Amino acid sequence: MRLFKAATTACCIALLSVVLAPGAKADDWNRKTVITFSGPVEIPGVHLKGWTVLPAGTYVFKILNSQSDRHIVQIFNKDETTIYATILAIPNYRLKATDKTVVTFRERPAGEPEAIRAWFYPGRNWGEEFVYPKARAVVLAKETRVPVLYTEAPLPVEVAEPIKTADAPVVVEMTRAPVMAIQPTGEEVALTEVVTAPPAIPEAAAALPATASNLPLIGLFGLMALLAAFATRTAAKRLQ
Repeated sequence: MRLFKAATTACCIALLSVVLAPGAKADDWNRKTVITFSGPVEIPGVHLKGWTVLPAGTYVFKILNSQSDRHIVQIFNKDETTIYATILAIPNYRLKATDKTVVTFRERPAGEPEAIRAWFYPGRNWGEEFVYPKARAVVLAKETRVPVLYTEAPLPVEVAEPIKTADAPVVVEMTRAPVMAIQPTGEEVALTEVVTAPPAIPEAAAALPATASNLPLIGLFGLMALLAAFATRTAAKRLQ
């Protein structure tokens, strides 16, 4: 009987760990990342009034919404009580993934804040390349001598209240906004000329319903746990 109780307890613990597993990966889902800047950083997107440039300090980056070809990134204060900016980004590729967060910048003239370019989450080859308003992208491309992504969509530059939901009108507009790239020469080019597109989703994966979850797997583990408990109890009875 003691053997049966011990086995049942062990099986329940194993099952509990499977049930809690999705919650443990919450940060991987929204890619929550704590980033500390040692100096001021210019950011694009729709800002809370007065926050076009982030002062040196610690911030939290998260993905608010993901589409097949673009992501919406939000920047919070350290305590996640204030959203400073909501930014349109396009997935871009790097050859080698690292186990640490990587943020790249566009070098600026001395005395001016660096302009953020991309953010890579640990372990991923695909990062977020940020999209600037066209007028600002033209200036940055010329200063940094590298292409800059831009959109001409009529997005607000500043808002009085933070954007908190994925169905907010500004976010919906971001998911539809056409994105191009501007060369240092001022030439406008297609996005595909400067950004590596994500690999195509296999047809089998694309056919899966959007509501797919871990419930079937949890049910399987539950059944296995019950079978293991029954087998242990039967063996215990034979030993009596």
